[in-house]
Amino acid sequence: MTTDILPLLERIATALEQLSPPKPYIDNIEQANAFIWTTQKNTLIPVNEVAFVQFNLLQGLDYQKELLFNNTLHFAKGLPANNVMLWGARGMGKSSLIKSVHQEVNQSTKDQHNPVKIIEIPRDDIHSLPILLQLLKELPHRFIVFSDDLSFEKEDRDYKALKSVLDGGIAGRPTNVLFYATSNRRHLMPRDMIENEVNSAINPAEAVEEKVSLSDRFGLWIGFHNCNKDLYDNIIRAYAKERNLNISDEELIAQGNEWSVTRGSRNGRVAWQFIEDLTAKLGK
Repeated sequence: MTTDILPLLERIATALEQLSPPKPYIDNIEQANAFIWTTQKNTLIPVNEVAFVQFNLLQGLDYQKELLFNNTLHFAKGLPANNVMLWGARGMGKSSLIKSVHQEVNQSTKDQHNPVKIIEIPRDDIHSLPILLQLLKELPHRFIVFSDDLSFEKEDRDYKALKSVLDGGIAGRPTNVLFYATSNRRHLMPRDMIENEVNSAINPAEAVEEKVSLSDRFGLWIGFHNCNKDLYDNIIRAYAKERNLNISDEELIAQGNEWSVTRGSRNGRVAWQFIEDLTAKLGK
């Protein structure tokens, strides 16, 4: 009887081992300067070619560019730097600016310092952020951990995990890691959630403070605002010039504005999509 059960138990044990996630590890950090963190394998996936917009092509963002560039440059040089929240209007270059600044800083310091490496962590994997930081802490490089379109629909363990690692806890944030995030929301939580706390909590002020305290963990907030027509036209002109498109300015602006009307919005993302379409039509 016992002999018959043993093979079954061994098969069950093997199946459980296969279901459990592998032990976290990083053994390929020299392969690239950009990675994606995956919890499926608990490791980094190298990204050899990062999709980014040239720093000088980002129009109407002079203030935002200066703030993020200087913060990242200080970090690259080993000086104090802040975690950064880029928040505001959608399609106005928040994530593009992070990737662009990363490239620009590495280019400007390539003869002075080792490259800063950037790691994207998906929103759904934020709960594993403490594991990732612990692995990065032991490595001889500087890292920007980047999460795009970050927000929380409820106070879950992901919210708590991010809040604790930014600057809380007895160990604190590793000195070789910064956290950059983009969000359409300034406080990462829906307005109705905060208003519900005001209406239902015994102590509304304390409840709201708990909800907005996550954003306070970011030392630098950079706001992005809606795009007016003049800025939209300038963005289109900059892209068209960079691609050397053979089209008059009058026709370029007319087609660009028609494109924005069909999309129902006017922002940097829409401008880029228009230029992609126009480039193909012109056979470039």
